[in-house]
Amino acid sequence: MSDDSSNREDFKEIPETMPVIPLIGTMIYPFMVVPYFVQGENNEKAVDAAMENDHYIFAASVRNSSSLNKTPAKEDLFEVGAVASIIRLMRVPSGGIKILAQGLFRAKASSLTDHPSGFITANVELIEESPVEPSPELEALIRIVREQVRRAVNLGKPLPEEFVLMINKMGEPGKLADLISSAFDLSPEESQSALEEFDPQKRLAFVSKAITRELEILEIQNKIKTNVQSEMEDNQKKYVLKEQLKAIQKELGQDDPRKSEIDELRRAISEAKMFDTAEKQSLKELERLERMHPDAAEANVIRTYIDWMLALPWNKSTKDRIDLDRARKILDTDHYGLEKVKDRIIEALAVRKLKPDARSPIICFVGPPGVGKTSLGQSIARAIGRSFVRFSVGGVRDEAEIRGHRRTYVGALPGRIVNGLKTAGSKNPVFMIDEIDKIGSDYRGDPSSALLEVLDPEQNNSFADHYLDVPFDLSQVMFITTANILDTIPGPLRDRMEVIHIHGYTEDEKLNIAVRYLIPRQCEASGLDNKKVRFLKHAVQSIIGGYTREAGVRNLEREIGKICRKIATRVAKGSRIKSFTVAASDVVKYLGPPRAEISSRRKHDQIGVVNGLAWTPSGGETLTIEAIVMDGKGKLTLTGQLGDIMKESAQAALSYARSRANDFGFAPDTVDKKDIHIHVPAGAIPKDGPSAGVAMFTALLSAFTRNPVRRDVAMTGEISLRGAVLPIGGLKQKLLAARREGIKTILVPLSNKNDISDMDSRDIGSLEIKYLEFVDDILPYVFRDGGAKTTNQRKIRLPS
Repeated sequence: MSDDSSNREDFKEIPETMPVIPLIGTMIYPFMVVPYFVQGENNEKAVDAAMENDHYIFAASVRNSSSLNKTPAKEDLFEVGAVASIIRLMRVPSGGIKILAQGLFRAKASSLTDHPSGFITANVELIEESPVEPSPELEALIRIVREQVRRAVNLGKPLPEEFVLMINKMGEPGKLADLISSAFDLSPEESQSALEEFDPQKRLAFVSKAITRELEILEIQNKIKTNVQSEMEDNQKKYVLKEQLKAIQKELGQDDPRKSEIDELRRAISEAKMFDTAEKQSLKELERLERMHPDAAEANVIRTYIDWMLALPWNKSTKDRIDLDRARKILDTDHYGLEKVKDRIIEALAVRKLKPDARSPIICFVGPPGVGKTSLGQSIARAIGRSFVRFSVGGVRDEAEIRGHRRTYVGALPGRIVNGLKTAGSKNPVFMIDEIDKIGSDYRGDPSSALLEVLDPEQNNSFADHYLDVPFDLSQVMFITTANILDTIPGPLRDRMEVIHIHGYTEDEKLNIAVRYLIPRQCEASGLDNKKVRFLKHAVQSIIGGYTREAGVRNLEREIGKICRKIATRVAKGSRIKSFTVAASDVVKYLGPPRAEISSRRKHDQIGVVNGLAWTPSGGETLTIEAIVMDGKGKLTLTGQLGDIMKESAQAALSYARSRANDFGFAPDTVDKKDIHIHVPAGAIPKDGPSAGVAMFTALLSAFTRNPVRRDVAMTGEISLRGAVLPIGGLKQKLLAARREGIKTILVPLSNKNDISDMDSRDIGSLEIKYLEFVDDILPYVFRDGGAKTTNQRKIRLPS
């Protein structure tokens, strides 16, 4: 390396090899202190390597950095760069390192090498600047550059005063050129050319030429600014002329259009019969609007606010037409079945008829998708002659969706509650809030907390929307909410609602719904004459059993719609057939092979395979539980994406089976000599809950005793370590799922006997219900021989 002692006397000896930091979007010149954000694992390693040694780096710019879409490699770097020293660094938690580097010398990389750690190292040669002799030409060039800097400042270039003073005092052309290059917006190519120019005078001339372009841009900016200022003055002139025109119109006795508008708004506010606070607030805003220039931005905000206040039904309501017989007829016409739900609705209407000022209960319909929760709300509104409004809060995470935005925000609007009342046009609509179990919360607030005020009869008579900023009476609104499950609804919100469960439909109910509602509706939607399209009973049953597996009827209607569209296609093509009959044999032709195979119907009884029952937000499901034992050391393996509760149920079942091994017909040490594997298909679906305890115990007992389990039996129930069968939830949905899958016998906890008593006999159908007090009670029902293979079926009862 060349030696330049005058430049290096304040620094340690510069090493020949040092880490390389690729520069993108900036340039480090000698004697300049520059901040830079280092990104990329390898570049961060280069900084770490520099800090472990002498803090020196070789800063080289990247070629074509704007089009580079990968980590820079050796061939992407310019050979000429700067040796710099890292003064300070700070690691950013999200990744990357902020460094403060001081340029020391121009340098050239004689070679670039990939370090084993991943970063690039360079062998550098320091570059000596050519000596400069004072001359009139040099002095003239320095003066020109100084004048260009002053001119840039005058044109609005934001340069510190200290920078200008430094330019005026600096006489070395090389440092002067570097200082100006770092302060002006040179292109990457111009910056690199300035760095690669080793003659100070030529470099200063190059920089002078480069900043001439910057001066031209500044002049254009000032010209544009002048034009804008001129336009603003023209607007001011127009304003003065408008005011003069108003004065002339006043003298001539002509009406002021703006005054007429203000008077019209004032009259509308007085006729709206708002609450006192709302009327005062509206008049206050109107006075502000009257004093304000009509072209002001705030004027539009105030006018929008007044329009919203006038659009709300402050004193408009519909008169209830409560005829209980008519209401029941409407409910029966719109919905098949759901007798208990209809009875509760009629009870609520009867109370309102006897006491009109009674507070409406907040009803929450809970049930699987497609069972008619939303349409029930529409039927209620039709039955009592009220308007119907609906909005969904599924996925809503912003409290402002409920309460509205404050008017300080640009584009602020009222919340969904106020907007719904405006749409309804009355202050007592039936207001349905859908998917309340799927409401969320984040940093913008908790919408469920905002709904507490809306759904609380003690508070909602003075609901305050943030946009209106005045109370609005919601006490006359009949709120109805819907949900698929109760578990995810916050407790305080759930306490304010009366829950009405809507369980899934039986196959007979689905058949009637399809014939009465779905087929006529889909025929009409497809442009077909309902009288000329006939679905046979067995065809509908075939669609229900082979193409849908659901608690509701949404997919059933979708499949019927497919058939109707295919028939419509034949009619549109000019088919000569006047009427169409869809038989069971035609369903496969229209819909293809059955997709919803009955998974629980096995051809044979199998060892270790049990039918369990599960409950999901979509309704009940059958659950196959498999268990096998093999030679091993007592290891228990659980697969099928089981949750913690389900894993604990399996462990409890195994522990109870071990404790009663002699009673159930296998040696106690069998468990220690065997590995046990319990699997619950389908493996891709997460599962959890305690109600599979009885089924897991049955699968283990079957695997240990080699006794096959009956394929037409399903069971549900949680077990304790003492063998007691504990109650479970979602029983009706589970029974409906068992009926769909062709199960004949259901084993349920004795504690759930009252739930069975509350069910309609049509829901149970031909199912045989057996009650379990202790897990021992399964033996007569799950094995064909009544459990004869177990040697000693002695029951251990809990002490009373």
